[in-house]
Amino acid sequence: MTLPLAQAKLLAGKKGLIVGIANDQSIAWGCARAFHALGAEVAVTYLNDKAKRFVEPLAQEIEAPIFLPLDMLVPDQVEAVFEEITAKWGELDYLIHSIAFAPRDTLAGRVTDAPLDGFLKTMEVSCWSFMRMAHLAEPLMKKGGAMFTMTYYGAEMVVENYNIMGVAKAALESAVRYMAAELGPKGIRVHAISPGPLATRAASGIPEFDELLVKAERKAPARELVGIDDVGAAVAFLAHDAARLITGQTIYIDGGYHIVD
Repeated sequence: MTLPLAQAKLLAGKKGLIVGIANDQSIAWGCARAFHALGAEVAVTYLNDKAKRFVEPLAQEIEAPIFLPLDMLVPDQVEAVFEEITAKWGELDYLIHSIAFAPRDTLAGRVTDAPLDGFLKTMEVSCWSFMRMAHLAEPLMKKGGAMFTMTYYGAEMVVENYNIMGVAKAALESAVRYMAAELGPKGIRVHAISPGPLATRAASGIPEFDELLVKAERKAPARELVGIDDVGAAVAFLAHDAARLITGQTIYIDGGYHIVD
């Protein structure tokens, strides 16, 4: 990856955890690549054994010193990841949370009809998991730090077929604001990153997603779709000390898509 000012290693000495790499098209991978290019150390997780074969070569490419499984629906796995970080590093400078999930029947159905178990599972993985990781990361951010999660325009406006995930992302964005207020006195910033539509594996579960991509490219003032490297570069800037007074924001990286009716 060629990143402006990468040679300067502006994040040298920074250590962080990136959760949500599924393959080389993942937003989390764009972030991992950017942070590595700027000199940061990156701990990486993978969902399960099936995902491991796709993620492990990427972790090796960025020389990840920590590589562990993490499925939020498996008890104690997130705690095990933070225990390893504590043992190996004893500190943390940034956290990137890029995971979301809704059962297929809950995502495909109307919000009005959402079953309780589907709603709770959606909220657990898509919202509460970030809150839990922040709780575990807080004591490791002894000198301050930055926490990021991924959201989408469907949290703010009704996007066809986004359904229950829009509800979860709205809760996630609200959690970001409250957490930023709570953690700010410790020098910890918290942001929701809202990229435009991206052709990721997660997005493939949304019906008629290709049509959404066409609409986004046509509607965005930049007349261009965002890429994972665009997201990575922006998140890397926000993790730098130069952005220390920016917190609690939903940052749109979408070519201006969200400003146009």
